[in-house]
Formats: sequence, C-alpha cells, structure tokens
Amino acid sequence: MSQGLCILGSTGTIGINTLDVVSRHPDRFRIVALTAHSQVDRLFEQCMTWRPHYAVMSNPDAAEQLEGRIGDAGLDIRVLSGPEGQSRASVLDEVDAVMAGIVGAAGLMPTLDAVRAGKRVMIANKEPLVMMGQVFVEEASRSGALLLPIDSEHNAIFQCLPEQLQHGTKPGQDDLRTAGISRILLTGSGGPFLRLAPAKFADVTPEQACAHPNWVMGRKISVDSATMMNKGLELIEACALFGTDPDHIEIVVHPQSVIHSMVEYDDGSILAQLGNPDMRTPIAHALAWPERIESGVNSLDMLAMASLEFEAPDYERFPALRLARHAAAEGGTLPTVLNAANEVAVAAFLDERLSFDRISTVVEQTMTAVGHHAAQDLDAVLAADAAAREQAETLLVS
Repeated sequence: MSQGLCILGSTGTIGINTLDVVSRHPDRFRIVALTAHSQVDRLFEQCMTWRPHYAVMSNPDAAEQLEGRIGDAGLDIRVLSGPEGQSRASVLDEVDAVMAGIVGAAGLMPTLDAVRAGKRVMIANKEPLVMMGQVFVEEASRSGALLLPIDSEHNAIFQCLPEQLQHGTKPGQDDLRTAGISRILLTGSGGPFLRLAPAKFADVTPEQACAHPNWVMGRKISVDSATMMNKGLELIEACALFGTDPDHIEIVVHPQSVIHSMVEYDDGSILAQLGNPDMRTPIAHALAWPERIESGVNSLDMLAMASLEFEAPDYERFPALRLARHAAAEGGTLPTVLNAANEVAVAAFLDERLSFDRISTVVEQTMTAVGHHAAQDLDAVLAADAAAREQAETLLVS
C-alpha cells in the first residue's frame, strides 16, 4: 500500500524537495495534506498538481484566498486555517508519515501532535528538538512514533549508527556506549563568512548572508549558517536525538560539504556518510527507510574532488557556537531561550533593523536576562519561549 503523507511547510525548500522525490515514486506515496503559511499561489499550484484531501494555510486571510481559488477551480480539497489546522492535518487517520518542514517555533505544536499520534515523523525543522527534545523523545516512546532526522548531518549520523540503534526512536547514551561508539563528529561548511575578517561583520547585508556557498536554503536558515548558529542548534538537536551530551559531540568545519557527518567507534574506525549537498538525499532516505529509493540527486564524482578539508571551528569568530554549547550543557529551558532570541534577532537582521554582528549579542544578553528552568512540560517551554522573545525585542530598541 502507498504511504499517506502530510507535508508541514510544503511551499518551503524542504517541502518542494519532498514533493520532487515523491513525484519519482507515485506508487509508493500519496499526498494527503499540504500546509503553508501565506504563499497562496504556490500552495494552489501544488494543490492543482497533487490534489491532496486537505490544504492548510496558517494565515487565516491566506486560507480564505486559497479556499476561493480552490472553489473556482472545482477541486475537492478541504481548506483549513491557523495552527490548529496544521495540527489537525498532522494527525489525520489517513496520514502515515509527516514531513515536519515548518521553520521556527511555529512548527512545534503540529510536529508534537504528530508524534503523540504515533506517526512516522521526519523532522527537518530543528526547533522542536531544540526547544523540548526530551519531551519529544518521551512522547515518541509512549506513542510508538518513529523519529527520523532530515537535517543532512543528523541523517548522516543516523545512517552511520549500527542497525540495532536505528530501529529505536532514540538511541540512548548507554546504547551508544554498548555499541562501541566513542564520539559523534558533526560537520559544517562554515558558511559564507568562514574567511571574512570579523571587523567586516557589521557591514554584512542580508543578501550576502543568504548566499550560502553549497546549499540552497531558506533565508532564516541561511543566516543561521552564516553565524554558525545553525551548527549550534544542530548540536543541541543531536544531543536529543541520539541521547548523548555535548562533550561527546565534536563540531568539525568541512567547507566542501561532501562528508555530512561521522561516527567514531572505540576501535578507531570512523564511519562517514558522503554525498552531494542536496536535501533530496536525506529526504529520500527517511521516506523509504529502511529501504532505499532513487532521489534524483546526481552521483558524487569522487575523482573530481581535488581535496577534502577539515578544521576546528573558531568560537571567537562565531560566538553562536559557544552560546549553543553552553545551552546544551545547561539544558532545561535554556535551549528554548537561545532559539527564541535567535529567531527574533535573525528576523530583525533580515528586516535591516539589526546589524549582522549583533545577532549573537542579542542572543547572549537574552540568555543572561531570562535564565532558565526545568523543561518539565510544554507550558514551561512555551513560557520560556515567550519570555525570551519579549526580552529580545526589548533589546532591539534599547
């Protein structure tokens, strides 16, 4: 039988790439629900092509526009709106798997609802696991949901784990030790400003920050890559997904983005996953796991690679890494505070209300002002998120 899919964030980069992979395997997958925020034209085009049962716009005005266009086109598609519409789509009985591709904290609730419903959840947005990784993992354990990472780095780590660990919702630290795993090597390109003098960071424009040398990504994630906060968030995410602590994860700068991450074993072996920098590879892996399907990605030409370079990250040049590592070590709601402050600061930078060099400053000052508490439940996490956003906004006008 074909697998029923709900794509949260279908008009974004992850959603578009997911539909591209799905289009190559029409017998394996069927689109049940597509969701977006406000891109009416693109979601309408996707509805015309895929004819989902449900289409969701989180923006109510956009939902009204979409509903009118779907009615005019005579399509039998039910339109839902708001965050509650996204959550409803993620738990539909006919949905077997959910691609969680909504950027930012907005993706938290529909992704968590899918986990609670016991779905196969492919997590492409870092924020749910950054904000409340322990809660996600515990909910998956209770419901029987399967968590599959889509981030190229975490997907690479997953592929390098022993088979017995891949079949669990979360390999714990004891499991990693039992399997003979000594550390995880989390690779990152270093972004567009790896060699830029820090004195020039204040003059960086949003267009420059969004011009990633290897990957095609959305604007927010591109800025996170430029500050290397993206790698910091991935560190926190890896701790949650693989049940380990930040001391057992080493960040390695690898400008070519050919090796997506590595796992080192006690006997000295290091297993690495290689491939062209194309998100369709991890998407295809998660959609078909434990099988393999064609993704549309070109084969990696090993003979054409002149060299593979590796270096340690510069924590002075990229203070976001230091802040994220501190948040991962402290735990509680501090990762939530870090994430919320970063979202506010990056949005302000993209709106040209904050200079690039002050993004990490706003995050650090927010973390100091708000502090952190135990992240024992959703209410505590949401309260920390709200407090951090309010504090960060205050700092923008101070």
